[in-house]
Formats: sequence, C-alpha cells, structure tokens
Amino acid sequence: MDILHAFSVDNMRFILEGFYMTLKVALISIILSFLVGCVVGTVRYTKIPIVSPILGIAVELLRNLPLLLIIFFARFALPDIGIKLGPMNATIVALTLFEGAMIAEIVRSGLMSIDKGQIEAARSSGLSYVQTLWHIVIPQGLRRMVPPLVSQFISLLKDTSLAIVISLPELMHHAKIVIGQSYSYTLPILFVVAVLYFAVNYALSLAARRFEARIV
Repeated sequence: MDILHAFSVDNMRFILEGFYMTLKVALISIILSFLVGCVVGTVRYTKIPIVSPILGIAVELLRNLPLLLIIFFARFALPDIGIKLGPMNATIVALTLFEGAMIAEIVRSGLMSIDKGQIEAARSSGLSYVQTLWHIVIPQGLRRMVPPLVSQFISLLKDTSLAIVISLPELMHHAKIVIGQSYSYTLPILFVVAVLYFAVNYALSLAARRFEARIV
C-alpha cells in the first residue's frame, strides 16, 4: 500500500533530518531570545532614562509585526545593507528578535508583579537597588514567569515552520517534499509531523511543571 510506503526508512530518515534542523534552530533561538528578553525586560523595568523608552518602542514594534515579515526582512532585506544571511541564520535572527520582544514583555510584567512593599522593606534594610533586584525581585518574578515563558518557547518551536517560505530545510519543508512524492502520503506524513511536534512540546510542558514545583 502507498500509505505504508510513506513510512519507508528513507522517508523517515529524511523527516528526522528536517526535525533535527527544527530542534537546532529552535534551541539556538530559545537561548538567544531568552537572553535578549531578560536584558531588555529588566532594563525596561528599571526605567533607565532614554534607554528604556527606546527599547520600549522597539519591543512594541516587533511584537506588532508578523513574524513572517521579519523572516522575509532578515533573509531578503538585510543583504541590501551588506548583511547576507543563509536560511538558518536568517530564521534564527528573526525568531530571536520577535520572540525576544515577547519574552522582554513577560520579564517586565513578571518583575512589575512583585509587591512594592517588599522592595521598600528590602531598601530600608540596607540593600541597594541592584541587590534588591537580584535577591528579592528577580527570584520571585521568575516563579511567575515560568508558565508564560514555556508557552512562548512552545510557540517559538512551532513558529520555525514559517521558515519554509525561505526554504529552510526544517521539518515542514522536508514533509512537503515527501508528500510531493505521492498524494497518498499526505495523511501519514502529517501524522508523523504532528507526533514529533507534540512530543517535544509536551516534554517542555512537563519539564516546566517540575521546575515550577521545585521553585515554589
């Protein structure tokens, strides 16, 4: 049966190669966007003159642009100013900018959720602003950030599929090629793709729950 042929060794190997690219791009983007988001979110929270407002404008701009547009910009517009990026690097840059802006807002909101009374008490006890931020605000804010951060990371993993438009050889790109061999491959291959996405995203959710339970 053609449906069984969809699960051939060659097809599954090809699908897994695309899945590896998806995980690779997602992991690098998660790390970079988390670092960018933490720095930008913290700076916005501290309300540094000039810097914080500028970062605020950048965050709002990126959050309200379609990710697909940012991917196109990174791949096709940056070369006009001398920055040439391949499909993988363009995707990582686009995801880092877009998801970094989202995470920055999560971080800022998490820090702002801490009761001001605790901050005042810490300052009155002799802690500096930086010490208060590091020992009081950030640890408590982190607990509240975990659920939305994990949701954002899951979204990032799924958003890698948009890079199919710039021919990044990720999971959906490879799935499309396999399906192109035969129309009857559509259902089984999409089922495999769905299982792979679900497995990783569910694992992220479980890890987040365990981490959240430990820090509470």
